[in-house]
Amino acid sequence: MNYKLKKIAGDASFREFYRIKKNKKTSIIVFAKKEKYKNLIVYSAVNEILNFHNVSSPKLLNNYYKNDIIEITDLGDKSFYDLIKNKKNKTKDYKKLIELILKIQKIKIKKIYYFKGKKIKFYKYTLNELEKESDLFFDWYLKYYSKNIKLNKIKKILKKELRNIYKKLHFKSNYFTHKDFHASNIMVSKKKLSLIDSQDAIIGNPLYDVASLIDDVRIKIPKSLQDSLFNYYMQKSNFTIKDFLNLKNDFDILSVQRNLKILGIFVRLFKRDKKPNYIKYLPYTWLLINRRMKNPIFNKLNYLFKKHLSLKNLRIAKI
Repeated sequence: MNYKLKKIAGDASFREFYRIKKNKKTSIIVFAKKEKYKNLIVYSAVNEILNFHNVSSPKLLNNYYKNDIIEITDLGDKSFYDLIKNKKNKTKDYKKLIELILKIQKIKIKKIYYFKGKKIKFYKYTLNELEKESDLFFDWYLKYYSKNIKLNKIKKILKKELRNIYKKLHFKSNYFTHKDFHASNIMVSKKKLSLIDSQDAIIGNPLYDVASLIDDVRIKIPKSLQDSLFNYYMQKSNFTIKDFLNLKNDFDILSVQRNLKILGIFVRLFKRDKKPNYIKYLPYTWLLINRRMKNPIFNKLNYLFKKHLSLKNLRIAKI
């Protein structure tokens, strides 16, 4: 049998991906020496759960865990991002992703699974986790973008207000949440949508994946489409009109939390992991944060930002 191995584009994790061709059939080799439990075992387990519930994801073909390798099905090279990036009218396509979110939210996820003899635990997205992720903004983004501030003092002040805001989240963490649901993590093959990069799945707030999709920092879509997609989720979900304000507040809070975290992660990817490609997304990330912080729920946080940080300079600074 003839084999051909070719390295292909990876993601923000420590994994490396290779396409292997065996005669006329292809599959994907995933290699992960760091964090391999999450990047190989948990990843495979979540994919198995998704496929069991008719949500297309990579299937495990062979497990060479001791050698830091697994082999999975090949879902091709075309992502949802590739599909819609040059389309003028993206609404119909994006609505399909809202429907996919609603589908995975129907999965009744258990807290504990066993996969290949290993215990897999799914945790609820807690207030402490939200805060811990926000720390990435202070510890990476602010650390490198603003050299002349009293970082520890400002971090303490802003963290206190962020915690107050996170306490205002209305809906409980009771839903299957992919946690990185955006255009580049959906593969398109023969008009079929498949979900990848699922190793961080948790039990979370119903608006988290919605915010990840609509406020995706990697692709700019008009505010009118963002609003339309939020309303579409509202219409298609089991929530009522009375829930609208709570839904919108949770959406805005989680979007700001996620994008503050992303600012930190993308600087970390640049500084620590030598992946400079992510820096180009920072200005649009700030635009999305500003858009959501117009919600009165952020009034005090806006005041504190203006008082303690020169945000104008932070948003245009170069590392």
